[in-house]
Amino acid sequence: MVETQRIRNFCIIAHVDHGKTTLSDRLLESTQTVMAREMKDQLLDSMDLERERGITIKCHPVSMNYQYKDGEEYLFNLIDTPGHVDFSYEVSRSLAACEGALLLVDASQGVEAQTLANAQLAEAQGLTIIPVINKVDLPSADVDRVSKQIEDILAIPAEEAILASGKSGIGVEEILEAVVERLPAPRWTDYQQPRALVFDNQFDSFKGVICYIRVFSGCFNKNANLLLMSEDRKTPIKEVGKFCPQPVPMKSLNVGEVGYIVTGIRDVTEIKIGDTLTLADTPAKEMLPGYKEVRPMVFSGLYPLDTSDYEKLKKSVGKLRLNDAAFTFQSETSVALGFGFRCGFLGLLHMEIIQERLRREYDIDLISTYPSVVYRVHLTVGGVIEVDNPLDLPDITEILKIEEPTILARIHAPNHCIGDLLTLVTEKRGSCSDTETIDETRVMMTCNLPLNEILVDFNDRLKSVTHGYGSMDYDMADYVESSLVRMEILVNAEPVDAFSTIVHKDKAENRGRVLCSKLKDILPRQLFKIALQASVGGKFIARETISAMRKDVTAKCYGGDISRKRKLLEKQKEGKKRMKQIGNVNIPQEAFVQILKSST
Repeated sequence: MVETQRIRNFCIIAHVDHGKTTLSDRLLESTQTVMAREMKDQLLDSMDLERERGITIKCHPVSMNYQYKDGEEYLFNLIDTPGHVDFSYEVSRSLAACEGALLLVDASQGVEAQTLANAQLAEAQGLTIIPVINKVDLPSADVDRVSKQIEDILAIPAEEAILASGKSGIGVEEILEAVVERLPAPRWTDYQQPRALVFDNQFDSFKGVICYIRVFSGCFNKNANLLLMSEDRKTPIKEVGKFCPQPVPMKSLNVGEVGYIVTGIRDVTEIKIGDTLTLADTPAKEMLPGYKEVRPMVFSGLYPLDTSDYEKLKKSVGKLRLNDAAFTFQSETSVALGFGFRCGFLGLLHMEIIQERLRREYDIDLISTYPSVVYRVHLTVGGVIEVDNPLDLPDITEILKIEEPTILARIHAPNHCIGDLLTLVTEKRGSCSDTETIDETRVMMTCNLPLNEILVDFNDRLKSVTHGYGSMDYDMADYVESSLVRMEILVNAEPVDAFSTIVHKDKAENRGRVLCSKLKDILPRQLFKIALQASVGGKFIARETISAMRKDVTAKCYGGDISRKRKLLEKQKEGKKRMKQIGNVNIPQEAFVQILKSST
């Protein structure tokens, strides 16, 4: 057992693709935690999706033993955190389990949006930051420029930065020594009662919920009675252990250590990330600071392409929920799409990952409705309701006002792209409150935007106008009153619920025209005319007409008076009029797929 003073808990934070996972691999190699024959690239990224996209989706803690130059043995607990803004709460809990952080900056790309956001998160948690300039062996590396950015933007002295390369192993030994010398020993160890922070959890079909914990005080032994402080629930400890990097059972977890506890609880929602664990026999009186409930921010309907797959989808979302407490779902029915689920996600990337996992791991073909956010609707009779589904929006006469969530976005981009970016932000109903020069080539713009406007194509447009060099990070801001309406699409005077959306009043007409135009191209023609209309509050704002298929009823008239042909045409016209009154338009499933795919 290592003394508490020789334990170092730290994480690696960086922008996407700045080499965080590669550096983790080198640290595992240098400390001989993983033998050379077992080593592989991106070792801590266990999911195929993580390897393909080069991003970390789930947290991956690992314990390493390090021999310092004076011969003393130190215990390093590295917590590999997600870097994307969608998982910022999990990142903040992982940071709360550490005393220090390695801040990685790419030597060729410099400080990016998520570099700054993660650095601010670490500072807010009171962590000691060690800056590391990574990829210094690249031909395009500009160490002097990046050092100046670290000093100017992050307010960290440039001389503290360690030059390294995760790929070739340059500077890895200096990083390990800096962890010993610069990072403090575990904090809050003198608290009387045992306390541990849950920074992640996972469901195992044999063991139940496995909590990833950091012990701040006391000792957690197998068979002891555990108390979940936020739920005030007791449960026995079935197993404790560490990650080396695979789970290894231990007799106990002591002060300052990072590991896991097997609870035997079968529902992952009962153990919340950020909760404080203590022992039922000697319970703590105060929870560890910073706990809050995680709430979904983006909602979308998920339906199986083949309606017979509904039961399969039901089981699949249930299993995914076991490993991701931030993902929520409830059953819903659509006249057009059949049975499905209304799902809540932390953000767009989270939504994309869940859908991809359902397709890959459970072999289900899905269709998703247009994503929406949570609106606050103030009613004329008093009271406020929250609406995430356009179909739940009350009648326009019952609404006093609607408020929508906004974000505070920080956009890093080349300075020659400012004009195009301002145009994009204005088009998305946003405003730029501040522009700050980073260096001679890059700027940082601070913008206020409605969350609803960045859901679909904002990131793609950002990458397009900045030629791939722009990056964005955002924080949730306030709810703001806005002129929002529900737009419905009517096919042959019948509203189609799958196409209903909540849009801004000024954008409703344009969006209605686009949807009607797409439907005109996609829907098959009938023997009568079909009217496609976009409606807001009973008023039609756009219309397209699908012309009728016409049988040539005059083909058998080879001669004679013109009145014969006119009589046949009039008879056909009357028949089409009757058919339009009683005819139904069956929209094929492929039409929904094409429209919703082009919308999302």
